[in-house]
Amino acid sequence: MTELTPQQQAELSYKASLDSVALLQAGKPDDMTDAEWADCKQRNIDHLKIQIEKGVDFYGEHDLAPFEAAVK
Repeated sequence: MTELTPQQQAELSYKASLDSVALLQAGKPDDMTDAEWADCKQRNIDHLKIQIEKGVDFYGEHDLAPFEAAVK
C-alpha cells in the first residue's frame, strides 16, 4: 500500500471538506426527515470545525473561508 504525502493528505481532506460545504449549502434533501437532516447537518458541521482547527499548518495555501462560512 502506498502512503500519501502530507500534501496529498491535505488535498484529499480539502476535497472531502468541500463536499461537506456543498451538502450544507444544498440544504435538506426532500427524502430526508427533519431528524435525519439535523443529524447529517451536525456531523458535517463538526467535520468542518475539525478541519478549520487544522488550519494553514495542514492546509497550506488552501482557502478555509468556505469551511468557516458553512459552519456559521
